[in-house]
Amino acid sequence: MRLRLTTLEQTVRARLITSDHPEISIRPTLRYTSAEPFAVHIDFPAHVSADGEGVTWMFGRALLEEGLGTPAGEGDVRIRPYGWARTVIEFRSPLGLAVIRFGTAALHRFLLRTYDVVEAGAESLGPELDHGLAALLDEV
Repeated sequence: MRLRLTTLEQTVRARLITSDHPEISIRPTLRYTSAEPFAVHIDFPAHVSADGEGVTWMFGRALLEEGLGTPAGEGDVRIRPYGWARTVIEFRSPLGLAVIRFGTAALHRFLLRTYDVVEAGAESLGPELDHGLAALLDEV
């Protein structure tokens, strides 16, 4: 039996916050696929990247959920509420820091739509990997 892959995309309005320029309005695309049920992707347009190429960041769906209500994340991606109607996501890389401000309602709507694709707690790593992990853990 072959599972049907589903991809969800939602373009949103956001603001790129920089220390040396005024805020820049951008239109990133939020993306979720049942092939990677633990992750969400944010695809940024080419004009906001340092090299003129499109940029994609991937992080945990659980991190997005947590960050909508309270500051979350310790590594390259950190998410926190910014007032009652905005959420800030910080992306850290060796090239620097990018701070993007989103409308919380848009992020929340996207998150809820991801649960229509794969329910929370029903994520799977795939039958082959699940079977391999189960076999490995049975030997411990």
